[in-house]
Amino acid sequence: MMTLVESAKTEEESDSVEDIGLGFEDDNDQGIMNKMDRLVEWNVEVLSSLLQQIIASRGGVVNGISTLSNAERNIGTGIGTVLDEFTPIIPLKRFEAEDLRARPSPSSIAIGEEAKSQLRTYLSQIAGMYRDNPFHNFQHASHVTASVKKLLTRIVQVGEGNGLAVSNDPVNLADLAGHSYGITSDPLTQFAVVYSAIIHDADHPGVPNAQLVKEKTRNAQIYKKSVAEQNSVELAWDMLMSDEYSALRACIYQTESDLRRFRQLVVNTVLATDIVDKELQALRKNRWETAFSSSSSPSSTSIGNPDQEDHDNRKATIVIEHLIQASDVAHTMQHWHLYKDWNERFFMECYHAFKEGRADSDPSENWYKGEIGFFDFYVIPLAKKLESCGVFGVSSDEYLNYAKANRDEWVREGCTMVQQYLAKYNREQQR
Repeated sequence: MMTLVESAKTEEESDSVEDIGLGFEDDNDQGIMNKMDRLVEWNVEVLSSLLQQIIASRGGVVNGISTLSNAERNIGTGIGTVLDEFTPIIPLKRFEAEDLRARPSPSSIAIGEEAKSQLRTYLSQIAGMYRDNPFHNFQHASHVTASVKKLLTRIVQVGEGNGLAVSNDPVNLADLAGHSYGITSDPLTQFAVVYSAIIHDADHPGVPNAQLVKEKTRNAQIYKKSVAEQNSVELAWDMLMSDEYSALRACIYQTESDLRRFRQLVVNTVLATDIVDKELQALRKNRWETAFSSSSSPSSTSIGNPDQEDHDNRKATIVIEHLIQASDVAHTMQHWHLYKDWNERFFMECYHAFKEGRADSDPSENWYKGEIGFFDFYVIPLAKKLESCGVFGVSSDEYLNYAKANRDEWVREGCTMVQQYLAKYNREQQR
């Protein structure tokens, strides 16, 4: 059996940016095409493993879902916008301990060639929805997905029972269900969170929501707030519901209740990536305090206990939102060289928007101080929340330590780096 350190090291290596095609070494068109293919294929394999877990939780059953056509067509309609669908508590599916122990191994489940082909086509189409932004691109989506995968895997200390597992060590899902507020025992939840990471910035325009509202774009007039996030959900969901992906959808869900839970998880998770809206952030902070101020603790015997189930569901919902938030800025909580790469890309995106007249102020003037504030008031408190919720084990310490180290390094090097960013941008514009 691997030690904790060995397991973490192996996972760190297997999820490195170079291994999954997230590096920045390819500058020619052919290289970018190859990189995109690698990214799509990596995401295919991640979601395929989770589909195996979902099907295993159903005892290997995959039937046609034509009876759900009306539910699929109507879900999300007649309510308003995507934001109007948000709910503070998502009821996760509960499994009896006997069912968890009897669940077949995911590795014994075949999702079928048709479904896997549809998954590959779908993810290729999603990748094509991402614009050629320096930061908000499909590479970023895949980087976020890698972090989500890592954090979900760390909830269970990697084992055969988890669709994201990378080790052959056995895991007792019945014991883990309470520890994770039910997240580990419901593979559809894991799939929904990973799926949300992949789609969360689809069609991102490369400028913040406030700018879209100021410009009165079509989407801004429709959604009013969380404009980019709502648009991403709509585009990705509408495509998933098309006839050509019916076999894929049949692997994801078989009942209307699972369909609705999947939709709700996607809505909540993607909307959580809007970290700028002050009202949404205040609501999220209050919900965290409500969930984790209680002296009661979750247990794996919450089935049949409505109060305990509601308690666990509240915690699970807010933990999922903070998980995707941490993953969305994972570069701030990883190795310094990764932070530098992504920080530069984000600067280039923001500075280009300014030069194009799509920003009110020059971001270079406050980038240095702004990053320090971002670490102090968002990144480090977020990393501390991951630690305090008691779900993610060693990853929470790792993320917090990297965040503090990167902040200190930025204090020392940031001013010089901003000047280097500006010089690089000007050189590239002169080519």
